[in-house]
Amino acid sequence: MNPGLSAAEQRERDVMRRIVTPVEGCHRIAVISLKGGVGKTTTTACLGLTLAQHRGDRVVALDANPDSGTLAERLTGGERGRSVSDLLADVGDVRSFTDIASYTSLAERLQVLGSQQQPEMSEAFDENSYRAVDEVLARFFNIVLVDSGTGLLHSAMTGTLRLANSLVVVAGPTVDGAGRAAKTLDWLVVHGYGELVARSVAVISSLRPDTGDVNVALLRNHFTARCRRVVEIPYDPHLATGGRIDRAEWQRPTAEAFLAAAVAVAEGFAHPAGDTR
Repeated sequence: MNPGLSAAEQRERDVMRRIVTPVEGCHRIAVISLKGGVGKTTTTACLGLTLAQHRGDRVVALDANPDSGTLAERLTGGERGRSVSDLLADVGDVRSFTDIASYTSLAERLQVLGSQQQPEMSEAFDENSYRAVDEVLARFFNIVLVDSGTGLLHSAMTGTLRLANSLVVVAGPTVDGAGRAAKTLDWLVVHGYGELVARSVAVISSLRPDTGDVNVALLRNHFTARCRRVVEIPYDPHLATGGRIDRAEWQRPTAEAFLAAAVAVAEGFAHPAGDTR
């Protein structure tokens, strides 16, 4: 007798089916938060690693933070490839995947394009710069995860939001973190990104052990009413150090939570938000 798949095996097969939802063209995922220190870069990195691990297409994580972001360091440690400013300087010379790969670093199967690290270049990385980088990446990658800055009014953020096909909003399980995330959603709706918000995935990221000070269920319900999906990432000592991220060091609940987040994001590939260029 063949009893067929067990319930657990059926769930695993369903998860794998959903995470490999096909992408048409290039799908841009903007990862944002209004407040720093809530796990935005960690979320971008871990989502990228998870998507790249389970999918067969090309995935790149872009650090679009004008103020010397740390995405590349979190994914590759001390090793740094050339930065987004280097790519901008040579943008007209990129004609193949081999060319673009010379500007990125590799973290497992995830390509990573780090931010510029010169403070004086912060204002120079504006919407036009972001669009130029996006145009090149879209030619060679199926999925682009964008680790944005925290300034909603910065010109680079304007480009990020206008080109985004889907949105991940990161909040911390604190009163301040929840309030700022809610204000982020309000600002986006008022400025014409209501569809993007309605299709967004909210990630509640616990960078510290649960102290019981915040009603996480209330926070979850708040986002459930406004976002397409809500995923909670538990506290993980490895991620809390702020050092290089190694999937092998994740605790099992962490790996399961990021898999759930990746599935939630991938479900949006089938019906992306309209292009707001």
